[in-house]
Amino acid sequence: MNLRQLLLHLPRYLGASGSPRRLWWSPCLDTISSVGSWRGQSSKSPAHWNQVVSEAEKIVGYPTSFMSLRCLLSDELSNIAMQVRKLVGTQHPLLTTARGLVHDSRNSLQLRGLVVLLISKAAGPSSVNTSCQNYDMVSGIYSCQRSLAEITELIHTALLVHRGIVNLNELQSSDGPLKDMQFGNKIAILSGDFLLANACNGLALLQNTKVVELLASALMDLVQGVYHENSTSKESYITDDIGISTWKEQTFLSHGALLAKSCQAAMELAKHDAEVQDMAFQYGKHMAMSHKINSDVQPFIKEKTSDSMTFNLNSAPVVLHQEFLGRDLWIKQIGEAQEKGRLDYAKLRERIKAGKGVTSAIDLCRYHGNKALEALESFPPSEARSALENIVFAVTRFS
Repeated sequence: MNLRQLLLHLPRYLGASGSPRRLWWSPCLDTISSVGSWRGQSSKSPAHWNQVVSEAEKIVGYPTSFMSLRCLLSDELSNIAMQVRKLVGTQHPLLTTARGLVHDSRNSLQLRGLVVLLISKAAGPSSVNTSCQNYDMVSGIYSCQRSLAEITELIHTALLVHRGIVNLNELQSSDGPLKDMQFGNKIAILSGDFLLANACNGLALLQNTKVVELLASALMDLVQGVYHENSTSKESYITDDIGISTWKEQTFLSHGALLAKSCQAAMELAKHDAEVQDMAFQYGKHMAMSHKINSDVQPFIKEKTSDSMTFNLNSAPVVLHQEFLGRDLWIKQIGEAQEKGRLDYAKLRERIKAGKGVTSAIDLCRYHGNKALEALESFPPSEARSALENIVFAVTRFS
């Protein structure tokens, strides 16, 4: 399937008639054998995520939050935004996605583009192949690499929008009128497709076949990961026998492949050799995995957590908790946490916190952080490399 065909079929793969379901896992005997020793946080690394991102953006020349401004200010998307306003007052998840695109500072939805720019600057021009010397360069980054960073963000944003499609077959009376959800789904599909079309157009303008192949395969990985989520029912956590190894494979597809392959593509645009490309890929992969696990751990370590707050039963702490606990005890805990046919997340959260799943997830996060730092050792010391290290320190910081 080529990129154009993938774009046309994407809404169906992502569940045009339904929202992505959570993955529900059951334990197996596989566990983490060793996560290695954590290198510790650099004494010079910023203490807060916002500061890390702000300092990194200064290094690459301009805030990455404005990378997609040309697309976002286009007449087509302005018309879509006007339609999205009609959803105000409804409970369609597209509104939550829209707010997140503007206000999310903790997870930084522009993180992927920022990392692509930083690793481009950290690597610099190729010392072997000088065919790029005539390319435009601003703040040590080629214009084509900046375009790639924007394309990466467009793809990521499009997938976030498509993930907000509601499963109309599982609607409850508390979700609001059916017509609101139907209208919201149409807008989610339309706006997500528009962003993906712009990304495809940008890829074509790069005129690099290998980069197109890398980003197309990343998009295929994303679709495969989300399709797996869509095809998994809530009951499968009891019947399936899936452990942390499979969880890591699926998480790479849905959360790590885009950043990893975008980092590799940035090296390809600068004509770096295969070894440098692989190190960039490894950094993107392990940093993305660490970032995802950090997000998974948050509901279990926040001091102020609402009792009604749900968490993903496919998150790393839960999967690890199941493995340590064993299949039978996990099913028993699920049964004990049921209240009138509904899962009491507060009760289940306390059971998970009392086990080894949360601490093991933190160890796994730091393991991937160490792997990302190891990949950076092949790049020469620079401000950009330090910024990439600080991002790792920030996503592996839990105190």
